[in-house]
Amino acid sequence: MISARGDAVHALLRLTRPLVLNSERIVARQLRQSGWTVGMRAVAEVLDGIGPATVPQIASELDLPRQAVQRLTDDLRTLGHVVTTPNPAHRRSVLVRLTAEGASVFGAVRDRERRRLEQLLPGVSEEDLATATAVLAALDDDIRTLAREATDDR
Repeated sequence: MISARGDAVHALLRLTRPLVLNSERIVARQLRQSGWTVGMRAVAEVLDGIGPATVPQIASELDLPRQAVQRLTDDLRTLGHVVTTPNPAHRRSVLVRLTAEGASVFGAVRDRERRRLEQLLPGVSEEDLATATAVLAALDDDIRTLAREATDDR
């Protein structure tokens, strides 16, 4: 027998797929003029948030394969938006960091997005937004754990 709680969590999960897909479409359209992809934007966001990082660290933050993140950082490097520097903690794993131009592009992208996002959900309180964020963060943690367990079972 399925519980009402299970149905409620399922209903929440069902909303996330179209939300993510449609959000990605909007972001991709807005990024066209920068020459970036949604994946490149995600890498830049991680670097903006945590500073210089290795490709495996970025991959871990994004829950993406290291090889995919390497391709994205290579694309950003080709544009002159990231550079690699020696990593004092590890000889073979370089640090990736945003260049001034990359930080500027990301800042402009983020500011444009935030201006648009401020217009959404006018009837939802700051408290409700905080609750929704906490619920989705907890759900993400649980789903990531289940996904790792599924990977470990192979």
